[in-house]
Amino acid sequence: MTRTVDELRNEIRLAVGRYERIESTAFTKESLAAICEAVGYEIETNPLPPKPEMRAGILSAIGELDADSDDADRPFRKAELEAIEAVLREDAQ
Repeated sequence: MTRTVDELRNEIRLAVGRYERIESTAFTKESLAAICEAVGYEIETNPLPPKPEMRAGILSAIGELDADSDDADRPFRKAELEAIEAVLREDAQ
């Protein structure tokens, strides 16, 4: 059975030490920062960079996006969430 976008987001949140969310929401800056750290994308933490910059860095770090692309101006798509979750699951083993 395929997982929903909400289920994938929650699995990613839990994998990086964040809290599961009941309502359907995109990642917070803090969650994106935790994902950046987990995939090895270094960011400044005071203040946190804009969400699109962190999304682009995450996708670039896992090989899903060229660093110069503007595709990260929107929330992650399901296929991108699946790729992130797979990398985090792989790293946990």
